[in-house]
Amino acid sequence: MKHFTKWINRAFKHDSRKEMTLVMGARYEPQTFGQPVARNQSSLINNSDAEKYFRPSRLPIKNTLFKNTQFFDSYYEVNYKEIKLPATLTRTPDETILNYFSILREAENLTQNQLGGCGTVGMAKLPFPIAYNFFTKDYHKTVSYNQYLQSFAGIGHLNLIKMNRLPGENGKVPYFIELESIEGSSKGVTYFAYYYGYVQLKKEQNLYKIDQMKLYGEDFLCAAYHLWQHDAEAVVAIMYGEWCKLIKKQLPAKQDGYVKTINFIGTDEADYRFIFYQLTNDTDVLVSQYKKNFKGNWESIRIDPSECLKN
Repeated sequence: MKHFTKWINRAFKHDSRKEMTLVMGARYEPQTFGQPVARNQSSLINNSDAEKYFRPSRLPIKNTLFKNTQFFDSYYEVNYKEIKLPATLTRTPDETILNYFSILREAENLTQNQLGGCGTVGMAKLPFPIAYNFFTKDYHKTVSYNQYLQSFAGIGHLNLIKMNRLPGENGKVPYFIELESIEGSSKGVTYFAYYYGYVQLKKEQNLYKIDQMKLYGEDFLCAAYHLWQHDAEAVVAIMYGEWCKLIKKQLPAKQDGYVKTINFIGTDEADYRFIFYQLTNDTDVLVSQYKKNFKGNWESIRIDPSECLKN
């Protein structure tokens, strides 16, 4: 657990020297893959079906809690500072995430340069001040309401398609999420865009509020033509096998939906388990690492392969 906490803290770490970019209320980072690999290692990668990288998601939408618009009736022409959320929206971590994104599903902030739709879309900007109140006081200090609203520029619709709770401690509860957005354009037509990232909740007066968010944009042309870091099997074989000299025998990957599990026997004879989530652009993202202890239980660990290259 201690190692996993260090890992999740790194996921939210921000370089104070860099100007913060906000997208949909979250700190935004481009999807990165790290150090390129020599072409002679490409045999580790299966590129037999490049078409899979171009398909959009077929997953069911999770943020569908508000079936009608009556919920929004009492919030017309109300300043965000005057809003007090019903406690029922944030009683549990799952409720907070689902209610937050269900409210945002009805929001749009299309602009003159990023147009779309044929008139009013959803509840227009009405949901934004409501959603902003799902944040902790600390997050409000970091992101003003105007910054929050502007970070949705061009967004016409938002679907939550992946939501997985991760281990946390000290009252902080992290989640892995993936979002499907419909965004306007200068052509007046709309496009799908996908983001994945992390949301961290913190208890505030016995309610779970959003304390941090970070999103990464997904690219649908990178993995199809370049690199190897999108592929879980290659990541384990190259980073932890070749770089860290940790793998004695890598077992075939097992996949259940978008969860991909890779087990291997280490050069120390211990059993290891790495879990990846597969994104809509078919990139595999490593979310957890485990090592079986002497009692036969899986223990959360954190091995940074970049440190192996330094040694």
